[in-house]
Amino acid sequence: MIRLFHVNAFAHRPFTGNPAMVVLSQGLDEFTMQRMAAEFCLSETAFVEAITGDHYRLRWFTPQVEVALCGHGTLAAAHVIWTQGLAAPGQPLSFDTRSGLLTAVRDEAGIRLDFPAIEMAPLALDAAYAQALGVSPRQTWAAGAKFVLELGSEAEVRAIHPDFQALRVLPGRGLIVTAPGQDADIDFVSRYFAPWVGVEEDPVTGSNHCALAPFWGKRLGKTQLKAYQASERGGALLLRVVGDRVQMTGRALTLSRGEWLPPAA
Repeated sequence: MIRLFHVNAFAHRPFTGNPAMVVLSQGLDEFTMQRMAAEFCLSETAFVEAITGDHYRLRWFTPQVEVALCGHGTLAAAHVIWTQGLAAPGQPLSFDTRSGLLTAVRDEAGIRLDFPAIEMAPLALDAAYAQALGVSPRQTWAAGAKFVLELGSEAEVRAIHPDFQALRVLPGRGLIVTAPGQDADIDFVSRYFAPWVGVEEDPVTGSNHCALAPFWGKRLGKTQLKAYQASERGGALLLRVVGDRVQMTGRALTLSRGEWLPPAA
């Protein structure tokens, strides 16, 4: 039996944060995983395969492609493992992924993930991207395969209404917009648009913060930061930069669970 869990990650209450489907996926092939992710049509479906009691293989798929790193899918997977009693509550978890070994631990603030930091580099980005978002960026950057537009204020980030038709004709993988927070309790905000992989706007994107946390940490002179992804659903992350790693903490809750019934041959 293949069990399924619909989880809100980086969420304090239902219908916020980023929804992920978690599949306990022993023995599924890649073709089936991609078709299942397309069927669920969430920004990510996480496929978890047990290796030992605290060690798992983890893969993530959007409705269209497999991705190398996913924060909310990892958070959701760890949440399911602990809440289903597959590991003791105080037992750290480790995941073999396309981005190397990732770990998760529980603490009083939620679930803390340990991810690799991503360095941002200045990039001369075609003005068509900013035009499609209706913004005037202060600077543009590359964060791996993703483009980053730095704006002047949180209000500008929140006011964006992208022209997705215009974005789709441009080459890309994902487009991050970010700015300083306007309140003392939020260091920076962001939003993320990725129509190229079947996700127009991702509600809360943990992997982006592998780049944003070191970037804003240097700007603000901090190693511990509070971030908010200002999508319609919204989500908060507690971040800590430790050398070439980023620790991100959030909460998760299960909305529904069921089982996958493979179609008859």
